[in-house]
Amino acid sequence: MPISTAIFWPVIAQVALIHLIYFLMLKRRNSAMRAGTAKASDFWVPAIEPEPSATVARSLINQFELPVLFFLVCVLLHLTAGVNYAVLALAWLFVLSRFAHAYVHVTSNRLQIRQRFFVTGFVLNFSLWLLFAIHLAGI
Repeated sequence: MPISTAIFWPVIAQVALIHLIYFLMLKRRNSAMRAGTAKASDFWVPAIEPEPSATVARSLINQFELPVLFFLVCVLLHLTAGVNYAVLALAWLFVLSRFAHAYVHVTSNRLQIRQRFFVTGFVLNFSLWLLFAIHLAGI
């Protein structure tokens, strides 16, 4: 596999995480309705949603914030032939940080731990953008 297309494997892994969170949210919402702790109309306004599914819903929203910048930089690095082993390592580390962040979010939801994973992902994402800028500048 050419290194230029290897950048899409971490992208695929990030997309898989999003699908997993969608599945978990559906499962928790259905469980809440079966248990009688929620009715379908509770999901129209997220403030009413039961805590177990609300945390998953919020985690899903998180997957369309910082990861959007990740998707974009990966495509741009591919289009400009900027993919190298350092980029791939940072991309995989970013995805691992997002998996860890999502896991904490939908389990213990401990903010201090979650924040560490978020900051790690933020720094990794910033680093990918920095490498992209350096690549474009020809440095």
